[in-house]
Amino acid sequence: MTRPFRFGVNMVTPAAGVEWGKKCRRAEELGYDVILVPDHLGAPAPFPALVAAAEATERPRVGTFVLNTGFWNPALLAREVATTDALTGGRLELGLGTGYVKTEHDVAGLPWGSPGERVDHLRRTIEELDELLGSTEHRPQPSQKPRPPLLVGGNGDRMMKLTAEHADIAAFTGAKAVPGDTSGALRHLTAEELDERVAAYRRFAADRTEPAELNLLIQLVEVTDDRRGVVRPLLQHVPHLSEDTALALPILLIGTVRQMADQLRAQRERYGFSYITVLEPSFEAFGPVIEELAGS
Repeated sequence: MTRPFRFGVNMVTPAAGVEWGKKCRRAEELGYDVILVPDHLGAPAPFPALVAAAEATERPRVGTFVLNTGFWNPALLAREVATTDALTGGRLELGLGTGYVKTEHDVAGLPWGSPGERVDHLRRTIEELDELLGSTEHRPQPSQKPRPPLLVGGNGDRMMKLTAEHADIAAFTGAKAVPGDTSGALRHLTAEELDERVAAYRRFAADRTEPAELNLLIQLVEVTDDRRGVVRPLLQHVPHLSEDTALALPILLIGTVRQMADQLRAQRERYGFSYITVLEPSFEAFGPVIEELAGS
């Protein structure tokens, strides 16, 4: 069964109360279904920002995209999640990841483990959250039972397996960490490489009783009649790609509104991505695409 489209915007820029509310209301006007906040130093603190987003709007859900689990103790995180879900009237979606920027851990004075250790910590966090939030004795209680919907984002096989076991929403970045780099640098996956990652996830998820919603993070939205003219300057950042290969990247939306809508329909057919997230700098440009795809 083909899922209907759902759209989220990841709000990455801090703002004062009035401006924050204005941005969130504008996202609601444009048709976004979810207002999201990342978990990076220099970005808004996730949970108070989400409470404020829910207060400023009526329809959209709110979510973390995604929490750096290395920043969090499971018991304290359970308190934040339950409180935020209650204060937002059950509109919270909880996104979790391992974190991928070592310097943020250094600045925060927190340990930076190996990739395997970070995945292990994420698994323990998910399992403890399920236990805590699922208990009728936990205080505070979340509005959604047994807990808010869980999104997990990752790329490697261990993350795919963990996502298949626990997540209601499987998030794909369309990129992977550069081996040996701890600065947060990512290498974009080609369309064919993303095919392989989605196929790996589906193998791990074969025994699920309920299929997860699949999410894709779009890195760039550019409305233009000259797709090649837009992509050429970007090639300096992806020297391993040709012009044609770059234009085929699933995480880039370059073209007319109709072309972007057609690309997302084709990617939903090919990969199963029905939940599309864009970054805040693109959220105005993407609005007409939401309108084009409304109801489909």
